[in-house]
Amino acid sequence: MQTCVALLRGVNVGGKTIKMEPLRAAFEELGFSRVKTYVQSGNVVFVAAQASSARLSRTIEERIARDFGLSIRVLVKTLKELEEIVKCNPFVQDKAIDQSKLHVTFLSEVPKKTANQKLEGLAADAERCHIVGQQIYLYCPNGYGRTKLSNSAIEKKLSGVATTRNWRTVNALLAMMRSDPPKTRLG
Repeated sequence: MQTCVALLRGVNVGGKTIKMEPLRAAFEELGFSRVKTYVQSGNVVFVAAQASSARLSRTIEERIARDFGLSIRVLVKTLKELEEIVKCNPFVQDKAIDQSKLHVTFLSEVPKKTANQKLEGLAADAERCHIVGQQIYLYCPNGYGRTKLSNSAIEKKLSGVATTRNWRTVNALLAMMRSDPPKTRLG
């Protein structure tokens, strides 16, 4: 058993509305346990049998399409993966950075080595971005709503799926995942 978080792309914006109670029910019907949602933007913490993140993502996407009639991309991270993502944020130790302006963009795949050059033109003024694995760490001092480093722009430049969460949400999701770890079987 493994604790995971599903990050739904573009939920409850742009006409793609899903209420959290039916979403939790859909996850439970898939056989997941300890299903919890965080805010209304498509963050679902759950416990699942050992399976790859890609397989879990496809299963959840198919269920959302069937139950809600929506084509929603889903990225799944395990507890261990999210712990590593939080640990690797290059901006956290910089005392000059306002952590309320930090974000993590989760990518569906590891970007090519040329990704940094492709994103450079999008960053404005004091904005900073740093790619580590399948994540882009963003510092948007003027607010995420004003940056050109949006999910859509990143997807266009890197040809993959991207979904962004602010730093507070990432840490809240990690705390939720740690608060109710799955029971391990002995023997």
